[in-house]
Amino acid sequence: MFMLGIISHFFGLVKADAYNFCELHRVLSYRCWKAILARSLTFERLDMNQTPLPLILEPDHLEAVRERADILIVDLSKAETWLKYHIPGAVHLEYSQMIEIQKPVMGLLPADEILSRVFSQIGLTPDTHVVAYDDEGGGKAGRLLWTLDVGGHQHYSLLNGGLVAWATEGNPLASGQEQPGTSQYIYKHTDQGICDKQYILDHLDDPNVRLLDCRSIEEFNGSKRFAQRGGHIPGAVNMDWLLAMDQNNHLRLRDDESLLAMLNERGIHRDQEVIVYCQSHHRSSHTYFVLKHLGFEKVLGYPGAWSEWGNSSDTPVET
Repeated sequence: MFMLGIISHFFGLVKADAYNFCELHRVLSYRCWKAILARSLTFERLDMNQTPLPLILEPDHLEAVRERADILIVDLSKAETWLKYHIPGAVHLEYSQMIEIQKPVMGLLPADEILSRVFSQIGLTPDTHVVAYDDEGGGKAGRLLWTLDVGGHQHYSLLNGGLVAWATEGNPLASGQEQPGTSQYIYKHTDQGICDKQYILDHLDDPNVRLLDCRSIEEFNGSKRFAQRGGHIPGAVNMDWLLAMDQNNHLRLRDDESLLAMLNERGIHRDQEVIVYCQSHHRSSHTYFVLKHLGFEKVLGYPGAWSEWGNSSDTPVET
């Protein structure tokens, strides 16, 4: 209809003399190109607004879409860091609000009503796409996204390299408070992506279930201890979560080929169920999403982690 209107307008104005015809052709061409350009830009904006975001999101991609109404950027950096500089529009979330402590066990999943209140305070809705980042390489941000995954939330991304990559590469920064909107978010945990001590005990001899310990090698072999007992869960293999980060590329993930090679060397493959753990499922939350990014479909996080296993009297230990 738009082009028919232009054509009708054209024939309504046509004159016999060549000057008027040429002038009309110039005006018509300008109007057509202007309309085509406007529609092209509109479609481009619509396409950008409708395109799903990847699990691992690059800083330049976030910069292009961060003002989308459906995006909520959540900063899990230290509070003092967030006040000095953060991604414009990012709301701050204290890591401690997402975990429950029952000493000596750390890093447990809080009750649904607590998480409902926490997420409502930052304006989360079921349709919100959360982009999470922190100032440490993604451990705290990964824990937020893992918590959302366990709750069945469908839309989220981890900012690759976090605040380090964002700031180092010249993207805009803001300072001071950002007042979040509020919502009435209902969090309800599922069995997706989570396991407990008993589940691991029941599957210690299962060849299809692998345990990936994401702590340092010293914690793994028991020479450094943060629980009553040192060592690791029998059958686990060690891959320090820091190995997945490229220290020379602003803490981004290493390329997929390198990550898969490291996992394959440790006998970790996509067709297995993989349980990740650390001391409190902080570091291992990052590894959880590394595996998800690489196409592992059966990944579980153990929130009690070594703070529970290493302090229990009924769990076997290897060093």
